[in-house]
Amino acid sequence: MKAYRADVLTFQGHGAGASAHLQRDGYLVVGQGPGSPHPVFLAVGAAASVQQQLSRDLKVDLASVPCEHLPGKILAPGFVDLHVHYPQVDVIGSPATGLLPWLENYTFPQEMRFADPAHCAAVADVFIQELHRHGVTTALAFATSHPTSVNALFERARAARMRLITGKCLMDQHAPDGLRDATEQSLLDSEALIQRWHGVDRLGYALTPRFVPTCSAAQLQGAGELAARYPSTWIQSHVAENRDEVAWVAQLFPKARSYLSVYEQFGLLRERAVYAHGIYLDDTDRHLLAQTQAAVAVSPTSNLFLGSGFFDHAAAERIPFHYGLASDVGGGTSFSPFQTMLADFYVGQASALTTGQRAEYAITPQHLWWRHTAGAAQALGLAGVVGNLAVGCEADFLVLNPQATPLMARRVAQAHSLDECLFALIVLGDDRLIERTVVAGDMT
Repeated sequence: MKAYRADVLTFQGHGAGASAHLQRDGYLVVGQGPGSPHPVFLAVGAAASVQQQLSRDLKVDLASVPCEHLPGKILAPGFVDLHVHYPQVDVIGSPATGLLPWLENYTFPQEMRFADPAHCAAVADVFIQELHRHGVTTALAFATSHPTSVNALFERARAARMRLITGKCLMDQHAPDGLRDATEQSLLDSEALIQRWHGVDRLGYALTPRFVPTCSAAQLQGAGELAARYPSTWIQSHVAENRDEVAWVAQLFPKARSYLSVYEQFGLLRERAVYAHGIYLDDTDRHLLAQTQAAVAVSPTSNLFLGSGFFDHAAAERIPFHYGLASDVGGGTSFSPFQTMLADFYVGQASALTTGQRAEYAITPQHLWWRHTAGAAQALGLAGVVGNLAVGCEADFLVLNPQATPLMARRVAQAHSLDECLFALIVLGDDRLIERTVVAGDMT
């Protein structure tokens, strides 16, 4: 058991009503909880409250717990990246005129290299290191169509004791040689990987149809059957990211009501299903997401970089469904949650201007931060497990240093509210703000 003493950032509520609380000079106590296989938060809050929690629940005196005092620092939840491509580490920053040319010219050629186990292992190491350097402690990640890519990432994540979800990419059509898989074998491989990795330590398996155009009806049907057979697995794919992509899906499935409804047709919309982007949805789609408890991973840096469009935050609050923030590296331009949150703020400001409904903050700093922590965890079906500093949550957290740069220190010192403080960290923050990333109670 160990205590940390600093300012402690926690979240309450959900959706647009989510709020943050900063406990000045608070305590965070980490240890092995009763019945928990992983270190968790045993007590959180002001000294008196923490003493009461420890005395009541564990018969422990706070004064007897080893404590690290971190004056001026902020203890915050580890970030949750709801959609990121580990094979695209070497694609980041590649110029393109749009999604489909970018896939053909950069992404697919790089992903072909993942038939080589040594390459998979090397990139997986870099990927995990970059996530942790930027304060990401939970990720829902794409691999490639090669089982070797999945095994390598799971092995590295397990060694790092990280909560990570990934799966073999399904793509049996409209894909180049070296990536295109055989329908039946792809499903057999997926099931074998589920049986090997799903639920091992902090790992989870995600059935991963790349997107509708690269999956035959038979492959989508098989994925839906696996999802029904293994209901605790996740599902991840892309939906309604780009106008050309949407038109292509309409040609492939002319009887489908919408792009999203194709996934529904094959049993791929349910809790723990996460679809990246969701830019070109209508209200019927939004109601469908709400009804099925499926979620959208909002990827603002990728959407801006590839010129895909703006996610409609107002509509997502008008017809509430689960969504959270994601880097979408390598279409996304940074692993940094601060850059992702800032880009989402820009999108919210632009959307508010175009609708004539501008507010002081189109998206509040607290809401942005929640969408990348507790909100993203909720979208994954992991509320109360990760994404917050709450009793019982797994012990993933960050030590933030608001004095990491002179300008940041100056601006934060003049903040008159929590919103101002959080917004200054979003705008000025980068990996220097992350003094430590603590995963499962161990510092990395």
